[in-house]
Amino acid sequence: MDLIQSFSVDHTRIVPGIFLSREDNVGGGAVTTYDVRLKRPNREPVIDAAAMHSLEHIIATFLRNDPEWKDEVIYWGPMGCMTGFYLILKGKRAPREIYGLLLNAFKSVGEAETVPGAAPVNCGHYLMHNLGMAKWYAAEFADYLEANADNPAIFEYPRAERLVTDDGQKFFDS
Repeated sequence: MDLIQSFSVDHTRIVPGIFLSREDNVGGGAVTTYDVRLKRPNREPVIDAAAMHSLEHIIATFLRNDPEWKDEVIYWGPMGCMTGFYLILKGKRAPREIYGLLLNAFKSVGEAETVPGAAPVNCGHYLMHNLGMAKWYAAEFADYLEANADNPAIFEYPRAERLVTDDGQKFFDS
């Protein structure tokens, strides 16, 4: 069985940033998945589940209401490892091209007075939200993005090196 593309990223070297995870053609059109990584995997504590949930609601609402981008947004949701989010957009763009959109999205969290859709009729776990911590994580990431805007490491995945045996088999260490 082939290792999926996101597992070919060297998670021991990845830093927070905006990365191109994969590009696909769906129904004749391009679709791009981005890895929006807020935490260093396996090095930093993961994002608190309630704050992650609030970030999901607030940023999804921001993205789907942004006049320039709302028709391009297919999906915004958390990674299972709780270190970041996936953003899926129509079209093909380099991560640097969506930098401004994501910076504004994370900055918008600081302005939120409530979590959109945090009611029993709108949300499957409406009590699991933490707006205060969501604001803290969002500000931390926005500050990081601004401080590292010229750092190519926040836009380019570190790829895992894979050993190849004498007979051409790739070795996956886990």
